[in-house]
Amino acid sequence: MTTPRPAGDRVFIDVATAVLGPGDHRFVDLLDVLAQMPPNQVDVVHANDDLLPRLAHENGLDAALSAARLALRPGGLFIAAVPELDKLRRLRPTAPPPRVSGRGDQRQVTVQLWDWADDGQSYGLEVLQLARSGSQWELIRAVSTRHQVITGAQVTAGLTAAGFAAVQRLTPKESGHPLPLWVAVAP
Repeated sequence: MTTPRPAGDRVFIDVATAVLGPGDHRFVDLLDVLAQMPPNQVDVVHANDDLLPRLAHENGLDAALSAARLALRPGGLFIAAVPELDKLRRLRPTAPPPRVSGRGDQRQVTVQLWDWADDGQSYGLEVLQLARSGSQWELIRAVSTRHQVITGAQVTAGLTAAGFAAVQRLTPKESGHPLPLWVAVAP
């Protein structure tokens, strides 16, 4: 269940190394913790961009943060990328710009479509991934979820209530991640 590195995001490794120092740190994804608590405590529990807002919408955020705390050794880190959309809820945009990766025939495009609730407190999210197939584009993946808009104050309060200490928000400029990262230490 634990892996030496989080899949897909080098920034989590860099942040953990900056805080914990160099070493072979044991990482686990928050989704894996929720599926089955690791048999031994780990150094880092991490959560990618849409997980905390999705858990908040499902009324599972508090329980998930508590599970993350239990999975960590004393001094271990919780690191989460959390989109800050509370200012956007007034504008209610229908989509962010598409993300393009790869080149030529290997190019892929990821598009998000947002469907805001009337009160602006949550939104439906559809993520569509397109890839080139000859001269056409083909839909290779589609995922739909609902997310709650969570503020920085709500993230801090949730981490504190779960028993974390030294809760800190890193800006994209500080961390190198496109979203703010929340870092908290298990006492």
